[in-house]
Amino acid sequence: MPKKFDNFDNPRQKAIDGMKNSISADVWNKNLNFLKTLRAEISNHPVSTHPAIQLLNDGLIDKETLKHIHLEYRHAIVQVFTDALLMAQFQTKQLEPRLLSGSKMYPRFLLNLNILDEFGFRPALDKNEYYSGNPEYAHYPLFEDVLDDFELTQAERNHYLPSIIAQKVRAYLENSFHCYRSVTALLAVAEEEVILFSPALRQATHCVGFDVSSGYYHVHGVSHDASSEAADDDHEDDLWFVLAQACTEADYASIRKICFDYCDLWQQFWDEQIASYQYEANRKLA
Repeated sequence: MPKKFDNFDNPRQKAIDGMKNSISADVWNKNLNFLKTLRAEISNHPVSTHPAIQLLNDGLIDKETLKHIHLEYRHAIVQVFTDALLMAQFQTKQLEPRLLSGSKMYPRFLLNLNILDEFGFRPALDKNEYYSGNPEYAHYPLFEDVLDDFELTQAERNHYLPSIIAQKVRAYLENSFHCYRSVTALLAVAEEEVILFSPALRQATHCVGFDVSSGYYHVHGVSHDASSEAADDDHEDDLWFVLAQACTEADYASIRKICFDYCDLWQQFWDEQIASYQYEANRKLA
C-alpha cells in the first residue's frame, strides 16, 4: 500500500511513533520503564539542588566571578553541544543492521528538531514560504553575545585556560561520540543541566545589569516558561525517546553509570565555580 505524504502535522509524535514501531512493544515498554526510573534517580542527584542554583538566583555572584563562570561554561558545554548532537545524529547508523533498514531516520528526524533550534531556525515560514531562520540566532553565537556584554575580547576567549574540571566535563561528552547510546544518554543529562542552571544564570546575569529579555537566555529553559522561547524540556524528552529505541536490557547498567558519572562531574564543576564565594563567606564567619 503506498504511503500518503500529505500530512506534515505533529512531526515530533510521528518520529516517536516510528521509533516505537521499529522494535517490539515489550522492548519499547521495558526500555521506557528503565529510563523513567533512571530519570527519577537523576533528578535526585545532588547536582539538582546544588547551592550554586540558589546563589545565582539570589544575585549573590559578582560580575567578575560570573564572567569567569561563563568562560568555564562555554568550554564545558556550549562549544561542543552541537558537535554532540550532530555526532548522535550521525551515529544512528549503529541501529542498522540490528533494526530494519531506514529505522535510523526516525531518531535522525527527531534529533533534527533540536538541531534546528540550536542552529537558529524558527518554527515558521518566511515571507517567501521557505524555512524561517537566521544563523545569528544560533545558540552558540548568542552565547558569544553574552560574552560581548561582559566585554571579553576574542583574544581573552581564545587564550582562556579552563579549569581541570571544565576540561573533564567537556572531555567526558566528547569521549562518547563514538557510541550512539552513550552520546544520546549524555545529551539527555546535559539538557537536564541546562534546564536546572540556565534560569539561575539568566537571573544572575540580570542582577549584574545585563538585559536578558532576548538572546541566549531567552532561548534556554522550559517550554512552559512564558518569559522565554525555550524548549529544552521537549528536547530532553526526545533524547530519552531516542534512547528507548536504541538500547537493550544489556545496556542498562552502562547507561546508568555514564549518566551518574556525568552528573558527578557537573556537581564538581559547580563546586569549582562557587568555591571562591564559599571561601569568602566562610572566612567572614570565622
